[in-house]
Amino acid sequence: MTSRWCTTTWKRSPPVPDDPPPTSPAHGGLPPPVPPGPSPFTALLVRFAGELRAAGLAVGSGDVLVYCSALARLDPSDLIDLYWAGRATLVSRHDDIARYDEVFRRFFLGTEDLDEELTLMLRASAQAQGALAIPAVEPGDSGEQDEAVLGWMASDVEALKHKSFPACTPEELAALRRIMARIRLTPPRRRTRRTASARSSGSRPDPRRTVRESMRMQGEPARLYWRRRKVRLRPLVLILDISGSMADYSRSLLQFAHSALRSTGRSAGRVEVFCFGTRLTRVTGAMACRRPDEALERAARAAFDWDGGTRIGDSLDAFVRGWARRGLCRGGIVVICSGGLDRGDPAVLAAAMERLSLLCHRLVWLNPHKGDDRSFRPSTLGMMVAAPHIDLLLSGHDLASLEKLAATLPSLN
Repeated sequence: MTSRWCTTTWKRSPPVPDDPPPTSPAHGGLPPPVPPGPSPFTALLVRFAGELRAAGLAVGSGDVLVYCSALARLDPSDLIDLYWAGRATLVSRHDDIARYDEVFRRFFLGTEDLDEELTLMLRASAQAQGALAIPAVEPGDSGEQDEAVLGWMASDVEALKHKSFPACTPEELAALRRIMARIRLTPPRRRTRRTASARSSGSRPDPRRTVRESMRMQGEPARLYWRRRKVRLRPLVLILDISGSMADYSRSLLQFAHSALRSTGRSAGRVEVFCFGTRLTRVTGAMACRRPDEALERAARAAFDWDGGTRIGDSLDAFVRGWARRGLCRGGIVVICSGGLDRGDPAVLAAAMERLSLLCHRLVWLNPHKGDDRSFRPSTLGMMVAAPHIDLLLSGHDLASLEKLAATLPSLN
């Protein structure tokens, strides 16, 4: 009996492809970020994340990897990319933004011991400083107006805000516009005839509330309640000169007006913006959009006399006859931004200023030609005619003067 051995030939199975990388629902179904390769900035970013963790922010290892991956696709030597990439990946709560800004300023712009090579690679340009200048709002006491105070991130921005608009480069003007967009402009408040319930004390007793509370105590008087007068924001009217003599300042002043229009809002108070060269143009509706560049472009299309002649008296007379007499500025603050170079009749300007000063609560004049000269005296005919009717004369030639106006407005009660 012959035995037959069955020979089995073993074939090598084809290689099984690797499993696809797992997806993460936290990243929208996309593969998790791949850690970047070795870079001189990696250790720096890890140290920065450690500083944030020491300051109380919940920054994990995965957040640091996402931060490094984000900067691998950006420019890590740019302060703007460093700031916004970290804020988008390392900050998970809105309350932690202030601490993140403080740590970022101390680590990258302060006295932190960085390598000389990394210090030279960090570009502290004016645009970057403008992006990092974030205002801090300090609330005041109840019944008083909140004041907006700019928290500057570097000394370069502090020097930039005292630089005149005509002397700024296009990059510096772009930085100033980014800072100006965050200014909170708040008009002063006035007391109305209506009253509201007061928490502690007021000007007159509240018998209705007092009786209601005593009935809950079985008729026993327990506490005397009070009422106080309500307060409302005063109207704010900005009248801007866009003639040829104000060409170096008109765009920045319109940007400031757009910030005022955006910060107060229609529900909080009435803000009106007018432009004039040879005639008056209302641009409030044209500037009621979110993007500043688009708002300025629409305002330029609405005012056809841009960079033209100057007729301050005729423009203010048109404002008094068409708008002020209808109650637009009744009890409000009127801010006129002009250099005072008028080519019209001085008698018309004097009559319009006199009527306007009687119709509004306060009349403020911004003259960019005043500058920082405290002993400034009006030298043009238009300013000499208007000076007796002006309550406050300020300068609008740089960001510091506009910031001073924003800080002064709440005190014009």
